[in-house]
This record gives sequence, structure tokens and C-alpha cells, in this order.
Amino acid sequence: MKNAKLLSVFTVLTAIFLSSCNPQENTSQNKHPQEPQKPYPYYSEDVEFTNSKTGDVLAGTLTLPEKTGAYPAVVLITGSGPHNRDEEVSGGHKPFLVLADHLTKKGIAVLRFDDRGVGKSTGDFAKATSMDFADDVESAVGYLKSRKKIEVSKIGLIGHSEGGTIATIVAGRSQDIDFITLLAAPGIRGDSLMSIQIGLVGNSIGLSQSEISQAREMSSAAYKVVQSTGNPKERNAKLTVLAENAFQNFPKKLMPANITKAQFVSEQVAAVTTPWWIFFLKYDPVSSLTKVTCPVLALNGGRDVQVTPKENLTAIANSLRNLNGKVTTREMPGLNHFFQECDECTMQEYAKLEQTFSPKALDEISTWVLEITR
Repeated sequence: MKNAKLLSVFTVLTAIFLSSCNPQENTSQNKHPQEPQKPYPYYSEDVEFTNSKTGDVLAGTLTLPEKTGAYPAVVLITGSGPHNRDEEVSGGHKPFLVLADHLTKKGIAVLRFDDRGVGKSTGDFAKATSMDFADDVESAVGYLKSRKKIEVSKIGLIGHSEGGTIATIVAGRSQDIDFITLLAAPGIRGDSLMSIQIGLVGNSIGLSQSEISQAREMSSAAYKVVQSTGNPKERNAKLTVLAENAFQNFPKKLMPANITKAQFVSEQVAAVTTPWWIFFLKYDPVSSLTKVTCPVLALNGGRDVQVTPKENLTAIANSLRNLNGKVTTREMPGLNHFFQECDECTMQEYAKLEQTFSPKALDEISTWVLEITR
């Protein structure tokens, strides 16, 4: 796992996670036996489409079972952090490449694309929130509808982690979405998600119970400030006081050497006041879930320490009661946040595993999509 420059006291465990998903890490020695090799047994085309609201040009890959014919289609939506179209993560794993390959071989067209500002896509990722990414996804759906080989009445979304939140936002406000699949998607608000995550991830990286309690207290105090203080100057002043008080109590094992108090405080405040974090801490996924009317499949790995299955699948199921049987939620034993079959099931293990995506999870997804679009 690549070391982060500074792990935020307010977002400490997520910072560890995001650093572990850095696609720039040297991955030449890692093996990925599931990764498909060219020539593919299906049609693959590099494409571009435009977000009409921002003018950003989004670049991606469209795969079709054959160049002729008409097919049901899905848009793949990446999780948190800047990702390319393959959702490439630490260790060189490309889960969306593997998922797209599997689905296309099963007879489903797949569009996956680089996040705005990533790869060949234009735009500013750092200024965007889940709502902005939802606009990008709607543009992707619009592009699919313009293609002659797509069954426009059978277009769905598959979102991983934050991508699941984005999928529900789009499905809740668009009549063009016929089904969605949520992979390790949050069903509870960001601050609640982080509180659970701190305990599980803290244990996995060797924090003591007192350090975990401190992290929870410090994070909770910061989150409340972000949620309740609208004025940026007042908000940052309050966060500065919290960061100054936390400086002496921050776990030493996570503290970079020779960092000054001023540097520490400045970076803590900056970490939790990005547009993405402010939205994440305030947004309740239930608000979009309750607007969804299309069929939903929600899957979680049973050993996921990022988005825990019990709390999140329960919240998703409860929010979708209005679907009258059109929702399936399933916890998949032995799988982590990326749906890998895991041993330690920690975030540090993601890159060590040769498996990119559990075949059982792949089959669960494709079987459901084919049933829905039959």
C-alpha cells in the first residue's frame, strides 16, 4: 500500500483506503489471471460523449456481444476517488474490465468511462460531488440511447460503493433507467458509515481500542461542524480549533515524521472541507432510494469493512419497500469490498490477492440482469 503524505485525523481511515486504491502504484509484479486479453471475443469501441451541463467530454469504452444485433445495456459507475474506466485500484486490479468482459460475454452491452478529469475525460474531479457525477452518468445513458444497437427500454446502471449512491440518484430522477445493481453501496449517511468503518478498519491496522475511540470522537466532532455550519469561514475556524486540540492525541503510528502543528492543522481542515466530503457527510442515501421505482439488486460482501452488509443492506431494503418485491438484497459470504474472495479481508489485502472479482458475484450480477431484461 502506498503511504499517504498525511492521514487526516478527521478522515483517517478513508485516507488509508484511498491511498490503497491509488492506480499510480507500481503493479508490474502482480498477477491478475481474470484480466481479459486482446483480441476480445466481442466488439469493443472507444467512445466519447459530452455532459451538456458542463461541456465536459467523457471518454470510455463500449463493448457489445457482436457488432450487429440489439442488446440490453448497462453503465458502470465507479466508487469514491478518481478512477479510470476500469476502476483500476492498488495492485493493478481492474474490476470494471473484468465485470464488463463477463457481462458482454453473457450478451449484455457495457459502457464504462473515465471519471471527469481522469484518463481521457475532461473536467475537474476535485470540485465535483456525487450529484455532479450523476449528471455524467445521465450523459452516458443519453449516449447509449443514441446508439442503434442498444435496446433503449433495457438500460440499467451498475454502481460500486459511491457509484451505488450515484445510481440511485439517477434512477430516482430519470425514467430512462430500467434497473440498477448496487455493489457495496451505502444505505446510511456518511457520518454513520464512517463511525462503523473506523472500528473495523482501525482494528485491521492495529489501532488500540482507545485510539479507535479517540478517532471516533475527533471525527464525529468534525463531521458535526461540517453538517451544521454553513458559513465557510466559521466552519473552518471551528475545525481549526478541533485540529489543534487533536494534534497531541493523533495516533503516533499514523503521524508523518517532522510535521509541524501548522501543517497538521491546515491539512486536517482541507481534508474534510472538499466539496465531495461536505456532500458525503450531509447526504442521506435514503432520500434517493425512496424515489427509485425500477427493479434493484443490492449485493454486499460479507467481509466488507468499508460498507458493512448488515447496516447498509438493511437500510437499502427498508428504503425500497415501495417496490413491492422488485428488490433483491444479498450478502455474499467471504467477499470484501471489491467482491474478492479474501483471507484477512482487510483493505491492505486488496492488492495482494490475485483474484479481481469473485466468479460467484459475477454470475449473481449477470444472471439477475438477464432475468430482468428477458
